[in-house]
Amino acid sequence: MANSRADNQSPPRKTDIAIIGAGPVGLFCVFECGMLDMRCAVLDALDAPGGQCIALYPEKPIYDIPGYPEISAGDLVEKLLAQARPFQPAFHLGQPVTSLARTATGFRLATAKGVTLDAGAVIIAAGVGAFGPNRPPLANLARFEASGAVQYLVKRRDDFANKRVVIAGGGDSAVDWALSLSPIARSLAVVHRRDKFRAAPESERRLRALAAEGHVELIVPYQLDALEGAGGKLKTVIVKSLDGKTRGIPADVLLPFYGLAQDLGPIAGFGLNLERNLIVVDPATSATSAKGVFAVGDIVTYPGKLKLILSGFAEVAQAAHAARAYLRPSEVFHFEYSTTRGLPKP
Repeated sequence: MANSRADNQSPPRKTDIAIIGAGPVGLFCVFECGMLDMRCAVLDALDAPGGQCIALYPEKPIYDIPGYPEISAGDLVEKLLAQARPFQPAFHLGQPVTSLARTATGFRLATAKGVTLDAGAVIIAAGVGAFGPNRPPLANLARFEASGAVQYLVKRRDDFANKRVVIAGGGDSAVDWALSLSPIARSLAVVHRRDKFRAAPESERRLRALAAEGHVELIVPYQLDALEGAGGKLKTVIVKSLDGKTRGIPADVLLPFYGLAQDLGPIAGFGLNLERNLIVVDPATSATSAKGVFAVGDIVTYPGKLKLILSGFAEVAQAAHAARAYLRPSEVFHFEYSTTRGLPKP
């Protein structure tokens, strides 16, 4: 979705709620705030809405969204965007928030592209904060990244059809994508430094069954050692065992799944109460230690917190109602269900 206005507009733009983060939970903020007659602006460091769902696993199925026995991460984001669209949010994408300051009327936010935004309240829905892949320490890695021979996420599953794929890692992402790509890849090998995987037990069982049937090669305990190829085209992935023995694996593409390097970035300097790099909130209101600033989703912590999208959705509803009470303390609020109120007319 394109930004709704030119990013060099002056003076500062005004909105009721500034939402930091355009992942699924941030997008649902637009709907909940819109149903309470609050205008929203959404800011995100990524160039497209969707957060991790789009950046890391757009085609990965999700099974715990109420009403959807199965939905891909990308489709979930599209439906959340459609749900938010009637409320005409202003999107400021590809520009991380660099500062947050209190003003006489609320807050002023600034972005890396020079946009300034005045908001009455702020909802932080930044997921894990700024993130990027943990890269393996291999010579000439950047050259193979530039050509697409080394990738850290699967945007389109079909891009790997009839390819010789090597997956490195032992967690859920590595195992899940091995299961997903094995039916379409020309060959698929999984490299892990231990024989024991850290994935869900049922996923590991299925992976080992595929290996026993010859559909997947498990190369354990080994770790990545070098990449061979020319002109950015990958030919062989060299791996090394714990006792120093090396072997080559023919490959067209390497998918290292070593997790994310997470960083709260400027959020860490907002003066909020943090615990283990997470924002502490009141579970009843999603309020942070700074009055008028709320936080929801994976970036928050409180007793009993569950890192689930559906938990984030519930936190959004609490934050929206608390933000409305903060912005309009003298206004009597009559609660209405969405089925009673309906949506804004186009």
